Amino acid sequence: MTRNLGSVEEQLETAGRDISWALGKLQAQHIEVPSWGFGDSGTRFKVFQQAGAPRTPFEKIDDAALLQSLVGCAKSIALHIPWDTVDDFKALRKYAEDRSIKLGAINPNLFQDDEYKLGSICHPDEAVRNKSIDHLLECVEIAKQVDSGLLSLWFADGTNYPGQDNLRDRKRRLEAALRRVYDAMPEGMRMLVEYKLYEPAFYSTDFPDWGLSYLVCNKLGPQAQVLVDLGHHAHGVNIEQIVAMLLTEGRLGGFHFNDRKYGDDDLMVGSVNPYQLFLIYCELAAAEDDEDDAVAQECARNVAYMIDQAHNIELRIPALIRSIMNLQEAYAKAILVDRAALKKAQENQDVLAGHQALLDAYSTDVRPLLAETRVEMGLGRDPMEAYVQSGYQQKIENERPAGSGMGWS
Repeated sequence: MTRNLGSVEEQLETAGRDISWALGKLQAQHIEVPSWGFGDSGTRFKVFQQAGAPRTPFEKIDDAALLQSLVGCAKSIALHIPWDTVDDFKALRKYAEDRSIKLGAINPNLFQDDEYKLGSICHPDEAVRNKSIDHLLECVEIAKQVDSGLLSLWFADGTNYPGQDNLRDRKRRLEAALRRVYDAMPEGMRMLVEYKLYEPAFYSTDFPDWGLSYLVCNKLGPQAQVLVDLGHHAHGVNIEQIVAMLLTEGRLGGFHFNDRKYGDDDLMVGSVNPYQLFLIYCELAAAEDDEDDAVAQECARNVAYMIDQAHNIELRIPALIRSIMNLQEAYAKAILVDRAALKKAQENQDVLAGHQALLDAYSTDVRPLLAETRVEMGLGRDPMEAYVQSGYQQKIENERPAGSGMGWS
């Protein structure tokens, strides 16, 4: 095949790599999609219903299988319980496997019931705490049934006013609750603990930052790790530094990929700040190949890459395709970084040369490389164009009228 890769080949040569190495890296990339990303979702103000939204978890898997046939790296779908509850989870697993899809992270829901108005695992009422713990334990059992090794936890717990509750007591409650869940997990299952700076509680948040999540995970044990959601930080926070710190401790468990302009918008990942996404992947790619840091290397190679987005005005499947393509481009650019030149610049205290080493990779057009990666995997060169040509959007819109699908509404 005649390659038209231009500066990609030059950048790889400069970095002491070749096309075959890059193609191997990109073909191994895995990005998990969320079941809720296919359904109707929106903002706190409005859910705009669309024709074509899946009506059952089985139809969500159908959509995920179609998506995977176009992008080649979305081999699993995360489930949200009870949104994706079925009578027979083993049958759901079989249905997915027959379509070459794996059921991924199990995401409990501890924020929608009326009892959770003042929290779930941190609630002052023991009965409410026990209800939430029972749900978490239920999700551990579901994970076993669908052969998932990931329990992905996000809590809306917090307080709205000073004096509403004892902050130290709330911390003790969350640690006691997670200990019960952690002890119920089988060997090999990981608990990923997410954090969020604010909202829906506006005075205190019980998991406000990566530091508290890290602290709790350390207390629980090696099967507990931190989950980083890109939208859950204050403006100006250096997320790539958080990633680097967690890698060195072996505590980076996974990502919820999205983007934002203000606060937790859940926009398509890479749509607002693609350079930040590239820098995050730079830390991950460097750790993957770092033979001198075994802890970070093993951690990086086991990170769960998951999308978590709320598609409000855009079509669901095309939005996921675009997000995946943005993630592929960020990773492709990250593996092009000339690590030797970067290290030399850092050792020589050459600030601008180090920055230039990153810019050289970021400025490289990796789209031809990714197109060739897809061709070698037996896929079309452009997933978005392939989706349009497939006629799948028209098919599901005809079969699934607006207002009939599963979703936040």
